[in-house]
Amino acid sequence: MKLSVSKNIATLVPYPPGKPLQELEREYGISGSIKMASNENSLGPSPKALAAIRANLADLHRYPDGSCYYLARALADKLGVKPQQLVFGNGSNEVIELLVSAFVGPGDEVITSHPSFLVYQTMVQARNGLNAVVSLQNMAHDLVTILTTVTPNTRLIFLDNPNNPTGTVFGQREFEAFLSALPETVIVVLDEAYVDFVDPALRLDMRRYIDNHVPVVGLRTFSKVYGLAGLRVGYGIMHEEIAGYLHRVRQPFNVNSLAQVAAVAALEDDDHYQQTLAMTRAGIGWLSQEIDQLGCRTFPSQTNFFLVDAGCDGRALYEKMLQKGVIVRPMTAYGYPNFIRITVGTSAENERLVSSLAQCLRELRHGGK
Repeated sequence: MKLSVSKNIATLVPYPPGKPLQELEREYGISGSIKMASNENSLGPSPKALAAIRANLADLHRYPDGSCYYLARALADKLGVKPQQLVFGNGSNEVIELLVSAFVGPGDEVITSHPSFLVYQTMVQARNGLNAVVSLQNMAHDLVTILTTVTPNTRLIFLDNPNNPTGTVFGQREFEAFLSALPETVIVVLDEAYVDFVDPALRLDMRRYIDNHVPVVGLRTFSKVYGLAGLRVGYGIMHEEIAGYLHRVRQPFNVNSLAQVAAVAALEDDDHYQQTLAMTRAGIGWLSQEIDQLGCRTFPSQTNFFLVDAGCDGRALYEKMLQKGVIVRPMTAYGYPNFIRITVGTSAENERLVSSLAQCLRELRHGGK
């Protein structure tokens, strides 16, 4: 075929999808694998969400509610914002795409950090925008350098807080000083996918910044603490004017019916929410202590995952653990070749991970002795 494709699209690197768990088990001849690589909720979804899904299966011949009417009102009540200040997406990924589509044109600049969520830069390149990338400083966003990177062409700044993959956060005073130095023509996107796991004393109150002179958009998701990653439902919190522009470029039925009813039910299940937080906090504490004793270095995190400096080839360690049916995330693509990232699991999963990690480290360090 003789296709005419713009350079910005032709040079994009597609997101590499992982193989299904069943296929990995078939290839390696194993069973009963545990996945601790994708920052999912190991408790699974809320029982109330599952009940809501079952109760609505008979209506799948109907199109979804394009306004997410009931979800918007339930979430607005919980957050203390107006329904008109919420925009829903097929995961928060789609809200990122909507922001870039609405506010970035050819030659416009978007500032991101490295390492951080890879989708930001992909979306900008797809729109023929320019990515200005600032390296993390001490594994945290370098807000000072980001300020010096701003130009008259800067349209968006993406800040994942907590950062993925480092799990670090910045505080209110630091953030507000940063905002005060920005021009009003810039939109700051505060990606709070993991905000529920953050120590309450360290959380930013997104509502303070909706009407800020420099607009701030908050991004959140039902994929993490609420355990609905497979349904893909996320949202943005923003000024109504910004929401209006996003609705101009949003597909009319972008959040499916089951995702909407499950999200409403999940919001009502505080027991599941609190169990998830308790499991995560206990798991990070126990895992960090056990893994440090194996001669690795773990890093503090305000999320449901954390980084581990294994002191050896992270990709090789990932492969060895995969053979034992334990899936973690190697960090080579993020610039940390000796690191892996681990998602907190259930107690049984955590114990199995530590046992497998100990065996794999011995094999890599001492040839299996």
